Amino acid sequence: MTIKLIKKENSNYEKKVLVIGVFHGDEPQGEYFINSYLKKNPKNGKNAVYYIPCLNKSKCRKNSNGIDLNRNFPTKNWILSENNNYFGGKQPNSEKETRFLVNLIDKNKFDAIITIHSPYKVVNFDGPAENLAIKISEYLGYKTSCDIGYPTPGSFGTYCGVERKIPTLTIEIDENEDIEILNNKFEKIFNYLENKF
Repeated sequence: MTIKLIKKENSNYEKKVLVIGVFHGDEPQGEYFINSYLKKNPKNGKNAVYYIPCLNKSKCRKNSNGIDLNRNFPTKNWILSENNNYFGGKQPNSEKETRFLVNLIDKNKFDAIITIHSPYKVVNFDGPAENLAIKISEYLGYKTSCDIGYPTPGSFGTYCGVERKIPTLTIEIDENEDIEILNNKFEKIFNYLENKF
């Protein structure tokens, strides 16, 4: 398994941001948004932005080992859950994708992290990210929330936002909205992260 990491970085960057497109394999839209943006905007902005178009290459929620990556992080609230669609593995940090992100975050001081999911039509935030969530929600017309509405033990948001205090957003897109309309909105979001954040 190879994870494609694209760095748009210059030597004088002000902030460092991580954007992840496909956390769950059955939520592929983020890869499209990222690749479309990078084709049109190859130059660096004032901020260093690291893009992972596709973290999970399976075509279902879980990865190729049957693990929900968004329940596999070594958080204080990780639990051994039943083996269903939200199975976080037999132990935390067991998956290559999870270890890749843990290592990347350990080696970089990110000022913000954004992941793209579907279908709840909300900008969910963890850690000190409310102001960023409000700004991103302006581009999408979505509400913001610090609670997705159900328990998420071992989640990426808990790992980065709650426990490491990195502003972390989970953008849940409306999967019924026209893909090109959403793509135009994400182009503005990525441009904001690179040049104005």
